[in-house]
Amino acid sequence: MHVETSGGPPQARSHVDVYLNVLSALMLRDMRSRFGGTYWGYLVQVLWPCVHLAIIVGAMTFRGMKSPMGEDTMVFVATGALPALAFQYVSREVMKGYMTHKPLTYFPQVKRFDTIIARILVEIISSFMGVCLVFVVLICFGSDPIPADMFTSICGYLTAIALGIGVGTINVGICSVFPGWAMGYILVTLTLYLTSGVYFLACYMPAEAYYYMKWNPITQIIEWVRLGYDPTIPVQIDYLYLFGWVFGTLTLGLLMERFVVRAQQ
Repeated sequence: MHVETSGGPPQARSHVDVYLNVLSALMLRDMRSRFGGTYWGYLVQVLWPCVHLAIIVGAMTFRGMKSPMGEDTMVFVATGALPALAFQYVSREVMKGYMTHKPLTYFPQVKRFDTIIARILVEIISSFMGVCLVFVVLICFGSDPIPADMFTSICGYLTAIALGIGVGTINVGICSVFPGWAMGYILVTLTLYLTSGVYFLACYMPAEAYYYMKWNPITQIIEWVRLGYDPTIPVQIDYLYLFGWVFGTLTLGLLMERFVVRAQQ
């Protein structure tokens, strides 16, 4: 005689459960696909901000350069490099994630937009892990990485990530039509990085040069973060301009995903 072992037929998984499983699988694949296909490779990316900071501080120390903001060169470099790298990594890796996971979209459960969301989540987690690690390193070397106005610095750093997400979605739209843009964008980010005031205070540049530098949103984001460490530096942040960049790029990126990326499917 057949005995029922359950109260009814098995329940089908909800769409939310399926979507979350897809995202988690894509995120794990992202983490394993970095630097050799292991989770240790993902650790290399998290450690990179510390290596980057050590190289810059070493170069400045070798040349006898002093910090133009306070007495701690390591803190000064970190306040410029961390937001600049956050924007750079997020905007670039979102584009790379789309290209890496593109073959997976042949599975009906995986949509191209899912690959973008998964990479964004991974990059946000990586950014904050990198910040925490840099803070630990600075404390170990006797520096004080805690800003005087933590809310101001955190808002500036979050704006860097948000701008990276917006520009990253635009890059996805461009790469869906011109894959070679992935290489061209490296030159764009390198130019922005070198001219954004990571190694110097842009506000101490000649007035005419500073005027044009402020058109670069990364310059103002770095100044926003540093303003939380030293409220006396003579900078004026155009918050409306920065929010316009964030929401403008995100809107344009989503429109490109809707009308350009999906058109390539």
